[in-house]
Amino acid sequence: MSVPHSQERPAPPPAAKPGDIERYHQAQKVTWVSVAVNVALTLVQIGVGLFAHAQSLVADGFHSLSDLLADVLVLMANYQSKHPADERHPYGHKRIETAASLALGLLLAGTGAAILWSAAVRLEHLQELPPISQLALWTAFATLLAKEGLFRYMLAVAQRLNSPMLVANAWHARSDAASSLVVAIGIGGSLAGYRFLDPVAAIVVGFMILRMGVHFSYHAIMELIDTGISAEEIGRISETLRSTDGVLGLHELRTRRMADKVLVDAHMQVDKRISVSEGHRIGETARLRTLATHPNVLDVLVHIDVEPDLDHADAELQLPPRPVLLKHLRDLIGTDVPPFERTLLHYLSGGLEADVFLPLAVNSDAPLITAIRNRLETHLPEDPYFRAVRIHAQVAPK
Repeated sequence: MSVPHSQERPAPPPAAKPGDIERYHQAQKVTWVSVAVNVALTLVQIGVGLFAHAQSLVADGFHSLSDLLADVLVLMANYQSKHPADERHPYGHKRIETAASLALGLLLAGTGAAILWSAAVRLEHLQELPPISQLALWTAFATLLAKEGLFRYMLAVAQRLNSPMLVANAWHARSDAASSLVVAIGIGGSLAGYRFLDPVAAIVVGFMILRMGVHFSYHAIMELIDTGISAEEIGRISETLRSTDGVLGLHELRTRRMADKVLVDAHMQVDKRISVSEGHRIGETARLRTLATHPNVLDVLVHIDVEPDLDHADAELQLPPRPVLLKHLRDLIGTDVPPFERTLLHYLSGGLEADVFLPLAVNSDAPLITAIRNRLETHLPEDPYFRAVRIHAQVAPK
């Protein structure tokens, strides 16, 4: 028996998984740590910078303030993305993380551009820069150590949770550490008499921060336009699907990311004469095996095929609807035959086929069976629809 083209996709889960809840709490914790550090650094940098006449330290304080904005974005996105799938968002809310990653990338790019602009202005007005107090240098070094420590802590958590959004926020902290290094070099150079070192170093690091922002923005945009995963990852998923019992072939395997998860679409070929329910079982088995074997796969949409998708699909659509075909089949076999028990139609590349199951009473009517076979042998070679018709007689129950 043949399995018509069908699609199987279970309803989304009603509640978040325990792993997702733990991931949410871990992400919230690391982000709140970042908020606390940046609040303290912002107040210290701006206060000491104003007191010590260190304009670069004041600017770095406002850079820390931009980190606070980034942390707020992360907290909001992480809170929203933890919600499970619902009627309006059947695939969940994880794309909020992607949108936040894009915002963070743009924020990094803007911060880098601002540093470049500020450094260029300082280069043009070196003689107008006020003398800097020694306190500013020690504050810059303390800020650098705090930011580098925050970066390493945040990056470790982000990699453990496999969260692009948290990775982007960690690198944002590193960009602030880099700017603090620039401030330390600039203040040290200014104290030693080399007043140009601060703006020159700021230009170099500003470009690095700008490049980093473009990098994160680019990857977020690639995810938003449904760019597929790597060939290696696709190969592993493909092997899992192909190795499922009953799967004869696999084609049109497509993937797309959703934050740290992957959505998979696949066309799987099964035997053309099995039942619809068996085809569904094979597809569901393949889906569950993939979810169990690949934890990063959020869901698999399986499309069951009886043959590879070939050009004959258009020809199948041009055939008459089932009621018309059944009436034609009835005329072909003969109106003197009792009503069929059931009829299976097989839409195959070689043409339309049918399995006709006759009622039990026909078994004892040998002349009628012979007449049916003769009619089919006579008319099938020139029939406009059917290339083969198989007659099945019912078996008497025990």
